[in-house]
Amino acid sequence: MATLEKHKIDIDKVRAEFPILDQKVNGKQLVYFDNAATNQKPQRVIDALVHHYQTDNANIHRGIHTLAERSTTAFEETRKVIQVFINANEAEEIIFTKGTSESINLVASSWGRKFLNTGDEVIISALEHHSNIVPWQMICEERGAVLKVMPINEKGEIILEKVDELLSEKTKMVALNHASNSLGTINPVKEIIKKAHAAGAKVLIDGAQATSHLPVDVQDLDADFYAFSAHKMYGPTGLGVLYGKRILLEKMPPYQGGGEMIKEVSFEKTTYNDIPYKFEAGTPDIANVIAFKEAIHFINELGKANIAAYEDGLLTYATARLKEIDSVRLIGEAANKVGVISFEVEGIHHFDLGMWMDAKGVAVRTGHHCTQPLMDFYCIEGTVRASFSVYNTLEEVDIFISALKSIIERFNK
Repeated sequence: MATLEKHKIDIDKVRAEFPILDQKVNGKQLVYFDNAATNQKPQRVIDALVHHYQTDNANIHRGIHTLAERSTTAFEETRKVIQVFINANEAEEIIFTKGTSESINLVASSWGRKFLNTGDEVIISALEHHSNIVPWQMICEERGAVLKVMPINEKGEIILEKVDELLSEKTKMVALNHASNSLGTINPVKEIIKKAHAAGAKVLIDGAQATSHLPVDVQDLDADFYAFSAHKMYGPTGLGVLYGKRILLEKMPPYQGGGEMIKEVSFEKTTYNDIPYKFEAGTPDIANVIAFKEAIHFINELGKANIAAYEDGLLTYATARLKEIDSVRLIGEAANKVGVISFEVEGIHHFDLGMWMDAKGVAVRTGHHCTQPLMDFYCIEGTVRASFSVYNTLEEVDIFISALKSIIERFNK
């Protein structure tokens, strides 16, 4: 039996925190390998949601009664926890959104309308999720700007020398992911940020696939904007975070209008609130924000380095096992990856393979993973994607490989 070395994870204790894992799917013990889409929630997050609705439920910031004050305090505590988690300079640089997608749309819309003009250029990478492609296409079309793309090599790595060729005095924004949701590639974001800043450009990092796996220090990176989602780091769905440097956020107009984002309203003129509230119109997802704090505590207690070492062991083992199967072709073999493997199997459509895997209790993702241009680069329609989290095990990898082999044998009869 293979073992995982160089980690300090008590896997039995970790798995006990996730009640959803203790179930059968189609008569088989669930193996959940769809963590890049969303990961599961520890009991403490679920309990925090229930506790809020049972004991503290009230709207925040405006109320002076006890429940409102308790809810407001808990809500703002999460903002401070996030500030520390990503090492933002101040809590006011943390903005709550509906998810990474809305965070990127906020920057593209608000910053883009303020600072992009005809002939300016925005650079993204060939590895981007649609959420970091379409908003930039939309604002470039609106403002008359030009969208350019950093190319990648066959391994799924950005070609850095091509980045130098693309950057110029016309470049106003560089937007790329910290880690690819389709391939797992970890991008050299700090180096690219430095190059972009030297050219006078701002940088947005899509951190959706990084925040639960990799150390994130926005000040060390010198990122201008950093976006991520709670549901990909053991927290609730429908909640995202946008970090932005104060100097930029203060210059940007509001993204939406409504309650909370204002100071004074008259029919003649409205004055806007200070950051972060200027970008948080309406009643926020209070319970989810409060519960998200528990997800961050979960990560902090395990330790990012321990999580990374454990998940890297799963990735290494699963990659080696997949390479034993002749009909499997791995898509994207970057030198530095988070726990994501994309592959195709000769003669079997990825949708069919995904359904057969589900019949055996194994949850994987199939399709283009919201990265159609990346699939076009590899001349394929889509892949099967297995993605790992800290609660997964080597035994589950073995079940996954056994199920895959049996499906391939069935199709080859």
